[in-house]
Amino acid sequence: MPESRTLTFLCITTYEKGKEFMRECKRQGCRVFLLTAEKLREANWPRESVEEIFYLPAELPLHDIVQAVTHLARTEKLDRIVALDEYDMETASTLREHLRVPGMGLTTMRYFRDKLAMRMKALDRGVRVPDFVPVLNHDDIRYYLEHVPGPWVLKPRQEASAIGIKKIRAADDLWPVLEQLGDKQSGFLLERFIPGEVYHVDSVVSENEVVFANASKYGKPPMNVAHGGGVFTTYTVPRGSEADASLRQMNRDLIAALGLVRGVAHAEFIRADADGEFYFLECAARVGGAYINEMVEAATGINLWREWARIEIAGGDGAYQLPPTRADYAGVILSLARQDEPDTSSYNDPEIFLRIKKRHHAGLIVRSSDPQRVQNLLEDYARRFAEEFLAVQPPRDKPAA
Repeated sequence: MPESRTLTFLCITTYEKGKEFMRECKRQGCRVFLLTAEKLREANWPRESVEEIFYLPAELPLHDIVQAVTHLARTEKLDRIVALDEYDMETASTLREHLRVPGMGLTTMRYFRDKLAMRMKALDRGVRVPDFVPVLNHDDIRYYLEHVPGPWVLKPRQEASAIGIKKIRAADDLWPVLEQLGDKQSGFLLERFIPGEVYHVDSVVSENEVVFANASKYGKPPMNVAHGGGVFTTYTVPRGSEADASLRQMNRDLIAALGLVRGVAHAEFIRADADGEFYFLECAARVGGAYINEMVEAATGINLWREWARIEIAGGDGAYQLPPTRADYAGVILSLARQDEPDTSSYNDPEIFLRIKKRHHAGLIVRSSDPQRVQNLLEDYARRFAEEFLAVQPPRDKPAA
């Protein structure tokens, strides 16, 4: 038998996130190197859990990143390469393939980064998706516009969440937009706009099996918040409800279709007002943003970053076991704030689990054994946040720094 040795992780992120992932790796006896952006040199990284941090200048070509990590690999045997943010997934997959490190390769990665690839794969495996067409062949687009009623949404294939999405209300409105995009238009897809309520399922996946899933419902669809401003909320779906069961089954089918072997996933679905059916919107192999991880942990005791690290450490040897879970309910409320450091001390209900501390943001996480109590609190808080804190900024075409 080969002698066991300490695993060495290279974590990659160009955003300040994944701290609990790195801490858990250290707690489990692993060595961690961090590759991040020069602009984050002063970020509050868990330096006690990291051997060394390497800073990349902005816009460094992927080829140069591969060269730099190859130099590191001369003296450090890298056992795992993990992208902690989805914008770094291509970098991580390219490095894995170049260095032959186990993990998600470029083909599977595209099912979690490319909205066109994930829709085609999901549709091929029988997962319901809104009618869509690639922005490639113009005759196909004309046929689509004639046969699929509008309005539609034009979505960047590689962006996250609602970034860069444009609503198209009439067929004649599309062509000037495509003309303006020029050679970039193939990086988009056109999809039928479905009015409805948006949900998300946050999962832990081990050896192709969803071993944990938490279904939640957004108060306002993220696209509405991103484009029109407002207060963001999301909360746990009542367990055992029809919606909960449908979302869990659809999520299992989706994860199997997209081929996630191990890790975490954040998948979004919409329940159409017209027919009551759920449709798949998008899925990322990452922890959800906007304090969704903290909300999931409040309700269930499961920290998604921590479990992701434990799964990566276990690899494919079957050693991973999900810890015991709770069945409480939780919700998060978050908004941009006019104040530099908003004061939420007047919110003093016993259900408050966490006060979010972030400049120019107001936010709370609530927890209760009663799902209706969580919803009622969030509805009340949303009205108060709008009056006391809410600031609105123009929608982004690019992710925030």
